[in-house]
Amino acid sequence: MSTRTDDLDRADDLRAEIDRTGYYPEVVADCVASAVAGEKVSSFFLHHEPTFDRDEVRRHLSVLVLTPTRLILAHTDEHAGDDLLPEPYTSTSTEAVRIDSVNSVVVTRMITNPTKGSSKPAEVVMTIGWGGVNRVDLEPAGCSDPNCDADHGYTGVLTPDDFSLRVSAAADGHDSVARLLSFAESLSARTHNR
Repeated sequence: MSTRTDDLDRADDLRAEIDRTGYYPEVVADCVASAVAGEKVSSFFLHHEPTFDRDEVRRHLSVLVLTPTRLILAHTDEHAGDDLLPEPYTSTSTEAVRIDSVNSVVVTRMITNPTKGSSKPAEVVMTIGWGGVNRVDLEPAGCSDPNCDADHGYTGVLTPDDFSLRVSAAADGHDSVARLLSFAESLSARTHNR
């Protein structure tokens, strides 16, 4: 007998994973719990990404949480002190998106040596769109007359691009790639079942 993911509350697993990152776990857990607001945690994914700021390393943690009704995105960054806050500090932003607002889940898998048959993806990029942000790619429009010098305006593509996350086996490990694929599958299934 299989158990539906929605029937399980994975909040304890989420908290354990946040603790395992060691990246300000109390701060991150409090912000995520506040955004989840008591709903069950159906699925989640964490991505820890260090960035280089001159001669310092800054850390960034993304936490994606799927509840029965919402997709929660939380981002925590660390900052050096500044004029307003002289001591080092973190900033965490959370966004809660209704599941019925998610209109696309794009998953791109990069497979090395595809002629050797099926293998584990070396990289995965997941892009989620819900209409909050769109990317516009424009180029000059033209016609088939090579002597035409009229202005035909522009043509382009409008692509939803609210959130994008790239995970690679080389940087994050094969387990992280597999967990992102699992999260993407759970999210895709939820958008299918509405």
